[in-house]
Amino acid sequence: MKWGAALSDTSGAPLSISTSARHSTARTVGFVLGVSVTTVGLAMLIPAAVSFLTGEPETAVGILGAAAISVAAGSLAAITSGRPSSIGMKDGFAAVGLTWFALTAAGALPYLMTGTIPGLADAIFETASGFTTTGASILPDPSALPTGIALWRGLTQWLGGMGVIVLSVAILPVLGVGGVQLARAESPGVAPERITPRFRETAKRLWLLYAALTVVLIVLLAVGEMDVLEAVVHAFATVSTGGFGTEPTSVAGFSPYTQWVITLFMFLAGANFALHYRALRNPGVYASNAEFRLYSWITLGAVAIVAGGLLAELGIGRAFADATFTVVSILTTTGFATADFGAWRPALQVVIVGLMFFGGMAGSTSGSVKTYRIGILGKAARAELSHFLSPRRMTNVSFGGKTVPEPIVESVQSFFLFYMVIFMTGTFLLGFIDANISEELDLVTSASAVATALGNVGPGLGAVGPTSNFGELPDLGKWLLSGLMIVGRLELFPVLVLFTPTLWRR
Repeated sequence: MKWGAALSDTSGAPLSISTSARHSTARTVGFVLGVSVTTVGLAMLIPAAVSFLTGEPETAVGILGAAAISVAAGSLAAITSGRPSSIGMKDGFAAVGLTWFALTAAGALPYLMTGTIPGLADAIFETASGFTTTGASILPDPSALPTGIALWRGLTQWLGGMGVIVLSVAILPVLGVGGVQLARAESPGVAPERITPRFRETAKRLWLLYAALTVVLIVLLAVGEMDVLEAVVHAFATVSTGGFGTEPTSVAGFSPYTQWVITLFMFLAGANFALHYRALRNPGVYASNAEFRLYSWITLGAVAIVAGGLLAELGIGRAFADATFTVVSILTTTGFATADFGAWRPALQVVIVGLMFFGGMAGSTSGSVKTYRIGILGKAARAELSHFLSPRRMTNVSFGGKTVPEPIVESVQSFFLFYMVIFMTGTFLLGFIDANISEELDLVTSASAVATALGNVGPGLGAVGPTSNFGELPDLGKWLLSGLMIVGRLELFPVLVLFTPTLWRR
């Protein structure tokens, strides 16, 4: 259907273009939102069943109540909206942006209905952190959670890892080619890579790979000292680059074997999953992929810098282990910790904060700016410098031996500009909230909290460092950071366009 085409209702009366467009967007949003919330509600049955089996009937009843509400509300929204005949780009942006907020509200119900997190702001914060795979927590001791809630907490990250929207596309044939629009809306700036001609089939295969990596990691962790629940939760958090664990000390209390296994899988999860799929047949694609090479070099360079800074204090073995784990964890935005990097020397803390603005590869489960954007920004800066020195010389931006079209370069530059503006605005707002309610948040805490929320990293510095939590922040601050987590997870634009009149007018 073209936007300029005349439409009519069932009685033959013509409809205005703007009215029909709004109806199409509302229908798409309602249906996608309804199906997604229903899917999340059904997922709650898993931790409810585990609660029953582990002798936690009260927790199970609370989770079942949350599941019933989610399924009922989601089904009602999907049925009353009806199946959309097609999904345009604008519809996709609206559906993705609003659906993630709805999923956060639904996902908070198990915490609220079991009383494990009674405060609304806290429950929303924990859920937003889960679905966006941020890993920031308000809980001082996750080990005190009932088994079912601990599993639900990890499951929110696993579901959010590859995107609940992509999961819905994979199981909803009715969306057809519209699924591409949803995926583009979820990760704007780079077209989703297909490994099969049909996007739905691509999504299914990537989810199978995602699930397979999770199962392998569960087995490897269970072979170590973790029990089944610990292995499952940490595997969910690692493959999704989420960072929710079961202990207040993150993974610092586990053996070196466990820490190195998690390090490897964090690195894999920070790489493009389509690249992993292609590597099953041809491992050489890793070496030939420019973004993977840059991702690897950034990792190695950061490890060398951090290990060098820790060498005199910890010795070569421990310095290398702590540096590798911390760099991979922060770079991939997983957020696990084996050391309190908030206590490191300031120069190393600057490196850690800088890594929060990098992220893994496009097509991975990590957050933040992403490696391909960093690469293009660097090449664009170099080209601009060359043009400044030689104005008559035409310099193209290339990445991986291929010329990057000017619209892509401009898109990447615009994204980074928006990202930094949101970071600075968020830091100002969090500081403003602090100043007006007499909390004691310093600039380091405020800035790192916003950076870690927007980048979906997890721990920050200062009062929200790896050995602390976000529980002491004011409720307004938690609402702000929850919103920033979702904005960062959806790479800014699907949420920002919700506030543009054009989206709803046409």
